Amino acid sequence: MSKHILIVDDDHEIAHLVSISLKNEGFTTMTASNGLEALKQMEKHHTDLIVLDVMMPEMNGLEFCQTVRQSQDLPILMISAKSEDMDKITGIMTGADDYLIKPFNTLELIVRIKALLRRAYYYRDTPKDNTLLELGELTINKKKYQAIVGELEIKLTSKEFEILYLLASNTGQVFDSETIFQHVWKEKYYDSNNTVMVHISNLRDKLEKALGYKVIQTVWGVGYKVE
Repeated sequence: MSKHILIVDDDHEIAHLVSISLKNEGFTTMTASNGLEALKQMEKHHTDLIVLDVMMPEMNGLEFCQTVRQSQDLPILMISAKSEDMDKITGIMTGADDYLIKPFNTLELIVRIKALLRRAYYYRDTPKDNTLLELGELTINKKKYQAIVGELEIKLTSKEFEILYLLASNTGQVFDSETIFQHVWKEKYYDSNNTVMVHISNLRDKLEKALGYKVIQTVWGVGYKVE
């Protein structure tokens, strides 16, 4: 989906040039000539990133940036003819994520915008990867079927690992023996089957030996869990 970029600059030629350059890269753009207009645009339209001039009438870039930061954390790229270090520091301290000095190369502007968008939205838009879990000092790697404490790998059988992964990826949830058996062995469970109990006993001993404390807790009459 195209990202929506708001360009806030009272220099209409610069705003138009930036808008055309971004549209050529597949972005959707909106423009405003000062901070007050920009706030109204944001009320009407979804905004993913702001390209913001500093020196503007009515509400300048610093005032606008402070106002936006009271309620939103979307990326802001500040542009200004002011090139002194203190001006850059002021812009960043006000809430800008990056600072570009006028006149600027539009290619550099695009590169910086893409970098800001990648940092801001990559992890937010990417489905969570549960292949690597951390449980206190214990790291559980689903892809490698490894349970590691520091640099020490705890030697687990495949079934012991799958039980650990099931519990660790659902912290706080209690699993009874039947549910664990069906998840791990994928077979029908019989009341007399003590396979889960034996595997959890072995798994618990190995974890406690490596960590020095109890990881798997027994909820008497119900099942097992990790916190």
